[in-house]
Amino acid sequence: MKHTTTAAELLKQVADIQRMEPGKLCIMRQGAGGPYYNLQCREKGKTVSRYIPRDQVDQVTQNTANHQKFRTLVEQYADQVIETTRTERMGTVKKKTFPKDSSWRRTTKSKV
Repeated sequence: MKHTTTAAELLKQVADIQRMEPGKLCIMRQGAGGPYYNLQCREKGKTVSRYIPRDQVDQVTQNTANHQKFRTLVEQYADQVIETTRTERMGTVKKKTFPKDSSWRRTTKSKV
């Protein structure tokens, strides 16, 4: 049986994320001592690149993974709230029915 995560559980998981960084960690180039890294992301509609020292690569990798997890959880939460909203709304809306002899639904035959 598939376990559905509740909205409250999703919010708890979001709250548990303490560090995050948007973007993608990329290797700029290879040097004698190893690769040089930068973090690329979009801020205010512009691409921004930040140099990342080698000793911070593991931390930044975890932080970018946390940001991706955050986005996934928020999307799941939004999907659940939207589904609940639509279900509630559809439960209160009555389907319109028209009598069979109603002139509103009749189509007139064109004369050729």
